[in-house]
Amino acid sequence: MHLTILSRKPGIYTTRRLAQAARLRGARVRVLDPMRVEVHLGESPGAYYGRKPLARTDVVVPRIAPSVQAYGLAVVNHFEMMGVPTLNRAAGIAASRNKMRALQLLAASGIPVPPTMMAANASELKALVERVGGLPVLIKLLTPSERPLVMVCESLQSMEAALEAVLSMGHNLVVQRYVRRKRERDLRALVVGEKVTAWVERRPRPGRLLHTLARGAKLKSVRVPDALDELAVKAAGVVGLEVAAVDLLEAAGVKR
Repeated sequence: MHLTILSRKPGIYTTRRLAQAARLRGARVRVLDPMRVEVHLGESPGAYYGRKPLARTDVVVPRIAPSVQAYGLAVVNHFEMMGVPTLNRAAGIAASRNKMRALQLLAASGIPVPPTMMAANASELKALVERVGGLPVLIKLLTPSERPLVMVCESLQSMEAALEAVLSMGHNLVVQRYVRRKRERDLRALVVGEKVTAWVERRPRPGRLLHTLARGAKLKSVRVPDALDELAVKAAGVVGLEVAAVDLLEAAGVKR
């Protein structure tokens, strides 16, 4: 099998680990910078790399950074058009990276989601807060950036300042009700196809909101009921992802 990984940084751990695992299973692996892939449309669609025609590949694994998403996903779309399986598909990646679009897809399929509003201006703050269930609230960027931005606002004054600061930089926002961590479990599932391969509970470092290892969070393997497996698999499928990390908040018996 010939496997192509699209990544701007072949030396980072996650890309190296993917390549290593694939080679251990007998695959021939190459890592290509998606920004150097040139796509050709015409009677015989093709792709070039360094001005040379790309050799055949059996599957593409996209690892497209948010900073190059427009070009990178166009490259993924081109491989799909040429009949090459991609893991994941461009449409699923795009939907998963737009927080409101992903939540819309989940809600339309009956999957519980946190009360959420989208904001493009700082007017009517009180009404905005009331619609998501009151203070405190979480503020997130609508679309991803290289540095995740998550803020907790406990007053209208702090929320107004946060909204004005971020909106002035041209970003749109998502506002969600903030549930105190002591009343919930923050779970993450790794979904591969129709199966959950692992569950972890995530605990942020004291004083931090981001639940990633890079930010000092603690992860612990946990067992969950089969119903949560089914919910995670459904969520990934609804968004259009074959391989996905699915986050779930379990608060007082409610899963979101």
